[in-house]
Amino acid sequence: MMAAPGKDHKQDCFVCGEEIIYFSEREKLQCYYCRDVVMADSQCRAGHFVCDKCHSSSAMVLIERYCIRTQYPDPLKMAVELMHSSSVKMHGAEHHLLVPATLLAAYYNYLVKKGHPEKISEKEKKIREARLRAEKVSSGFCGFYGTCGAAIGAGIFISLVSGATPVSVQEWKLSNTITSRCLHSIACAGGPRCCKRDTFLAIQETIPFVNKHFDVEIPLDADIRCQFSQYNRECLKDACQFFDR
Repeated sequence: MMAAPGKDHKQDCFVCGEEIIYFSEREKLQCYYCRDVVMADSQCRAGHFVCDKCHSSSAMVLIERYCIRTQYPDPLKMAVELMHSSSVKMHGAEHHLLVPATLLAAYYNYLVKKGHPEKISEKEKKIREARLRAEKVSSGFCGFYGTCGAAIGAGIFISLVSGATPVSVQEWKLSNTITSRCLHSIACAGGPRCCKRDTFLAIQETIPFVNKHFDVEIPLDADIRCQFSQYNRECLKDACQFFDR
């Protein structure tokens, strides 16, 4: 079941806000986010269970853990599912990790599915490095520096999968190209900032780019609709391509 968006569920279910039901005997349950199976003494009425590690984690830790463990093929669906967590706010620097982490997860999940199980450990290493890089991109980058963190996140992703460094040639070109394309798409959408919209745009821009240049087939959801508009005071509504009318 998809989580309810945008609320800080501090007393009841961390995922959807439903009442927590406690068991008389502990049961094995799978965490909604990290997918670990642990002995648990409660879950919500809708069936969600969140382990202690994820329940107490910051948004960055949650995104990192989720993307390392998930086997989903679609980065946009991963991003939306993570956005539903109360740890991931309407706006915030966590979106700067959300872009590269979900793209890395989808990229490596594809490689593993195609017969490269050795890529599992590389996936974890790359996602952890993405977090270290994304944490250097502070909140408000889009307005104060003229460079949206979601676009930078796409550049981080391509840099990591290509192995780019400041002295690379083709890898350097690819990393900067995708950042510039994402920035153009985000700029054309217009202000003010919306971390949800900019995340969607950056991921949508990056998927065909990585499919073309890295010979993978990551799915692209071209009809995604935003489920968070009511929580955004600056929402562009009908002027936003993702607005759910």
